[in-house]
Amino acid sequence: MVSLSSSPCPGRQSPVYTTSTRRYHPRVMETTLHRQLKEFYCSQVMAREVRVGEYRIDAVVDGRLIEIQHASLGALKHKVPALLRQHSVVVVKPLAAHKTILRRDRKNGPVVSRRTSPRHERLLDLFQDLVHFIGVFPHPRLTIEVLLTEQEEHRLRKSRRKRWCKDYCVDDRCLIAINSRHVLQTAADLADLLPPVLPDPFTTADLAAAAQIPRWLAQKMAYCLKQCGGVTCTGKRGNAWLYCRTGDIRSAA
Repeated sequence: MVSLSSSPCPGRQSPVYTTSTRRYHPRVMETTLHRQLKEFYCSQVMAREVRVGEYRIDAVVDGRLIEIQHASLGALKHKVPALLRQHSVVVVKPLAAHKTILRRDRKNGPVVSRRTSPRHERLLDLFQDLVHFIGVFPHPRLTIEVLLTEQEEHRLRKSRRKRWCKDYCVDDRCLIAINSRHVLQTAADLADLLPPVLPDPFTTADLAAAAQIPRWLAQKMAYCLKQCGGVTCTGKRGNAWLYCRTGDIRSAA
């Protein structure tokens, strides 16, 4: 478990960027989780929320641009390639390995219920999101850091809702602890996430059984690995595609 008071990227901050004067719109207010991760990666206030060209960057540490993305990685599929032309970029993706849900009837009101979420995200859940970003990763100047975290999710009850909508809205998310960090830079790093014991060749059904994940997630994992060169498609068995590990895994240029 990583202490939240220490920064993993200490050192001199790059002086070539300017502090952003852009303010958050209230409807897209920064979550506590996002702010905590910015402080974790960058201890210097003036190196957070900086402008690089037309883009606002969460932090700059030793010349590397830090982008924290709790939402879909697909939202960065145009921004990151533009930045990679001249800069090294670290995309930080937090996953909730353990989440406590707190509910309130009104904002800033007392907590009326507290429970542990039955969903525990694993490292392989990254592929649910990476499928929308695989056209960008891998790249020689791109690093993805996946954080398995403990979080609190604060929910507010909706006074009115339609029958098919949720009866709450998420008011905030807070970081409690970082349990582990996983650095991905090449297709080989992704291929290392495959279960050690797989048939050769294997189907997504084999992958789902070996990794103990749903078939749909195994299909996304196989797609990502095929697109970046981590596995090779060798044919079909009935209606199922067959894959094998790639011996000479490329890292995209």
